[in-house]
Amino acid sequence: MGNCLKSPTSDDISLLHESQSDRASYGDGTEPEQEPPPPYQEQVPVPVYHPTPSQTRLATQLTEEEQIRIAQRIGLIQHLPKGVYDPGRDGSEKKIRECVICMMDFVYGDPIRFLPCMHIYHLDCIDDWLMRSFTCPSCMEPVDAALLSSYETN
Repeated sequence: MGNCLKSPTSDDISLLHESQSDRASYGDGTEPEQEPPPPYQEQVPVPVYHPTPSQTRLATQLTEEEQIRIAQRIGLIQHLPKGVYDPGRDGSEKKIRECVICMMDFVYGDPIRFLPCMHIYHLDCIDDWLMRSFTCPSCMEPVDAALLSSYETN
């Protein structure tokens, strides 16, 4: 059923015989000695950063100045408030229900981040966005200007 071969038993059996005859061609029919496979080594991914919105580079390829700028950007992102999405009791409330970056609806308990302009996004979505561009994806308000001005007033 579902096999397009006209005589599946003869073809299947011939494949089996070929594999056994291949083993017999080594001499005594036992497997030849082979080196054991190398031990499993997990590849540690090298982080990719965006020194400018149009550039993508591995962390190992960044200049010292770019590394400093990215570290400052990460520090600013970490100071943005975060929370957990809670739509409230009444689902008809006029509330943001979708992350405009990934276009997925927010689900109760999703980790979110608030921008100074009061727009909210999934935490992972906005963090990745802000590593590329430090503007709100909805209103294009510069996030760093609002953050820096709040530091100056304190």
